[in-house]
Amino acid sequence: MKANRSRRKFLQQLGGSSLLLAAGTLKTLAAKEGTATRILPHKSKIRANDKIRIACIGMGIMGHADIDSALKVPGVELSAVCDLYTGRLERAKEKYGKNIHTTRDYRELLLRKDIDAIIIATSDNWHARITIDALNSGKAVYCEKPVVQKISEGLPVIQAQKKTQKLMQVGSQRVSSITYRKARELYKSGAIGRLNCIEASFDRQSALGAWEYTMPTDGSPQTVDWDRYIESTAKIPYDPKKFFWWRNYRDFRTGVTGDFFVHQH
Repeated sequence: MKANRSRRKFLQQLGGSSLLLAAGTLKTLAAKEGTATRILPHKSKIRANDKIRIACIGMGIMGHADIDSALKVPGVELSAVCDLYTGRLERAKEKYGKNIHTTRDYRELLLRKDIDAIIIATSDNWHARITIDALNSGKAVYCEKPVVQKISEGLPVIQAQKKTQKLMQVGSQRVSSITYRKARELYKSGAIGRLNCIEASFDRQSALGAWEYTMPTDGSPQTVDWDRYIESTAKIPYDPKKFFWWRNYRDFRTGVTGDFFVHQH
């Protein structure tokens, strides 16, 4: 009974969000065969003035994925994007509309009063700085994992959130995936019996798996704001690999630990 009450309270607290989740008791869910989709609809009506205007800093793979997910929520609008590569800004206008504001300087977005929340999907070395600046500017923040590049950056980020009391979420899709929530329910219900051993693996034997993404042919010091990109590192000549394949380089990433292990916490 206590577990049922806790679950009911959790569902009630979800408020105005739409969420795919299992809505029965654990044993009931486990007893059903096949795949079932259960939708908890938002009850409040979205009025004309009920808008959340977002902006995204970093328009690579996860920037697009995060925006696409956010725009599925009623009332969310994309106002602006920021990236250091001109080609991504041009693509944003093609995909999301010519009226989308684009810039290479993320600070422009923080000054805008019509932006409520910021998505941060840059290279790891920029996460802490932009997060702190965004919180202090009064914006809610969704920052891609890992939230910081260096452990020493963690406490300043926490302090900024506590001081401003602005909403902040760290993006870690595997940990918050409904797939893993469902697996936990099946395990807790006893549907899959006693676990004696778990074996897991990741297949990374591909160019994408090695973080060698498709590289644009027009990348150059003219189309990439290289000086801003290396602002917090030693001055080095323009290197397209260190910009487009940043996950392979210590100055800009957290490596396998930050990219994969963080999903398992």
